[in-house]
Amino acid sequence: MKTFNFTPIPLFFLLFLSCGQKNEPITPEVKNITESVYASGFVKSNDQYEVFSKLNGIIEKINVKEGMHVKKGDTLFQLDNKNSKIATENARLAAENADFIANTELLNEAENIIQLAQKKLTNDSLFYFRQKNLWENNIGSKVELEQKELNFQNSKIALNNAIIRHQELERQLKLASSQTKNNLQIAKILEDDLIIRSEVDGVVYKIKKEEGELVNSLASIAVIGGDRFIIELSIDEFDITKIKLGQQVIVRMDSYQSQVFEARITSIDPMINERTRSFSAEAVFTNEPAELFPNLTVEANIVIHTKQDVLTIPRNYLVN
Repeated sequence: MKTFNFTPIPLFFLLFLSCGQKNEPITPEVKNITESVYASGFVKSNDQYEVFSKLNGIIEKINVKEGMHVKKGDTLFQLDNKNSKIATENARLAAENADFIANTELLNEAENIIQLAQKKLTNDSLFYFRQKNLWENNIGSKVELEQKELNFQNSKIALNNAIIRHQELERQLKLASSQTKNNLQIAKILEDDLIIRSEVDGVVYKIKKEEGELVNSLASIAVIGGDRFIIELSIDEFDITKIKLGQQVIVRMDSYQSQVFEARITSIDPMINERTRSFSAEAVFTNEPAELFPNLTVEANIVIHTKQDVLTIPRNYLVN
């Protein structure tokens, strides 16, 4: 059996507390209540992306300024392309020199050799069979017959070789023509890669380099995005099962101090971030602030449940 020890409290102390405390009357109120999940995040523009250069090079010219609107395909940066132009010109000259149509004279010459070999074979064939008929009639010598047969066989081999050389020449010319044209195409692509263009219709939010600076494929040189904004939220893995598409989001931002804005959940990333152990979700404003900028921080409450006309009391009056 358990025993309990009580510490006696003097009567006058209890009387002092009861006399010194004023209890304010509390009346329950009928209100609407909500259950929500907290999430933090930031504002970003739609289609926002980091601009990278495909090639290493020096910025020769910057064609845009921060805050400038651009169209998809507009030139943002021009890298130094002197060497690339020379390489493209060399590839063009090689392609012209190796062009199949430009080398048809070589094929015509090979065809002429085939025709001559064909005529020689015809003549040697006539001489051979004529000598063979004479030999069968005991006319002529065997040496003459063998010589005519040898000429006939040599002519057949010569014709066959001429045909093979023609086919090989045609194959080589076609191969050289295709290869040099491909090399020209590659040179043009490399030259075009030195011109960095916008991938979207949007706004230049940040330029990270200046003219004359060296760029590479590892460091971004600008940030571009659309002129509409979305909210990217980070949601704890313990709360993710409560989040659904279309849920209302109450948004607060330091930039707008005490103002509150509303948004809606539009997408939920199905894979957890292994480093932060959180999920990402996106929301769009239903009442957007007058002015927004990328990377503004936000604090949000995602509304999970709401109840109307509930009899409520202050939270601190609840026993835990």
